[in-house]
Amino acid sequence: MKIVDVAQEPIGENPHHVDARKVYDTEHATAVVITLNPGESLKKHITPVDVFFYVLEGTGIVEIGDERAEVEKDRLVESPAKIPHRWMNESNATFRVLVVKVPRPTTGTRLL
Repeated sequence: MKIVDVAQEPIGENPHHVDARKVYDTEHATAVVITLNPGESLKKHITPVDVFFYVLEGTGIVEIGDERAEVEKDRLVESPAKIPHRWMNESNATFRVLVVKVPRPTTGTRLL
């Protein structure tokens, strides 16, 4: 059994310049909790593998390809590999989302 303290320090500098904390990382998958404060957003990017997002707190805007939707707590969003996507927090409250990449990518994310 492995128990992870998600309150640990952020994973360090990332290209989006937001709070990102790795909570799971094996040869099979990786998971990160991203926190966006009001007005923060991720840069549009492409991941080499499928991703699913689970909203932990708040309300955020997700863009995947040409689609855009407002998503709130306890919603799951799927994002296929190699499709541009990003998250934005246009609310006045904290927004947190769990990001799970399956399988674990062997190449990096590409910013657009």
